[in-house]
Amino acid sequence: MTQDPASLLATYTLTLSCPNRPGIVAAIATTLFEADGNITEAQQFDDVETGLFFMRVVFSCRADAERTEWLRARLDAVAARFRISWTLHDRAQRRRVLLMVSKFDHCLVDLLYRWRIGELPMTPTAIVANHPRDTYAHIDMGDIPFHYLPVAQDTKAAQEERLWSLVQQTNSELVVLARYMQVLSDSLSARLSGQCINIHHSFLPGFKGARPYHQAHARGVKLIGATAHYVTADLDEGPIIEQDVERVSHFDTPDDLVRKGRDIERRVLARAVRYHLDDRVILNGHKTVVFGD
Repeated sequence: MTQDPASLLATYTLTLSCPNRPGIVAAIATTLFEADGNITEAQQFDDVETGLFFMRVVFSCRADAERTEWLRARLDAVAARFRISWTLHDRAQRRRVLLMVSKFDHCLVDLLYRWRIGELPMTPTAIVANHPRDTYAHIDMGDIPFHYLPVAQDTKAAQEERLWSLVQQTNSELVVLARYMQVLSDSLSARLSGQCINIHHSFLPGFKGARPYHQAHARGVKLIGATAHYVTADLDEGPIIEQDVERVSHFDTPDDLVRKGRDIERRVLARAVRYHLDDRVILNGHKTVVFGD
């Protein structure tokens, strides 16, 4: 029986950033052409403020180790010529994702639902919480391992080392703080640079500390929102991936704001995680370049 030619193809996403200069796109396109690659998506951005160039390319080519090794060698040569930082991801390989949660579980539930229906192409490696397992008795976690890591002032450092060991043992490529309310140390934030996404409320004006929705209600805000960003040592100030807002009014009670805030947080975090899994986010200093779909 003749094998379907399509079954011999692999699909890859190539992302890159470098100082902008003529010839980058031509060099990349020529390399993929020489690999018998077929480009199906191509997006690029020239940041005139920094002089940096960003590009995302989806392409398919024959799925054999020799061709992939040749392609990586050629991309290395092009990268050396143009000072390119690049990644190449086989889209059939699902990213391994570790999920973290505290008391509020709406984001965790939403991510698990989107994963189960195939919207988020990931493999959950573990669920880590600072509350006991019975706190989440109503959630169907399936066979995903659950780890209870309570955090106290005198145990924080030790628990972070356990968490880091868990990230390494599970080969997790992304950590998602799905309303995990413990602040990560500077050391752990640095280890997870570009590999950890957080979600938090973002109001106009901003309200920090306890009961932010109640603070917002007391100030009569007209917009509430949420921000998903990469975690850095600067609390809630990492490179932003996604944001959204919703208009509210004097009719809304604090409970209304909490309800609407949960909805915004869910969808913003889900989009940010999906963009990351789909290689649509490239770091640009304190900012990100996000190639939308």
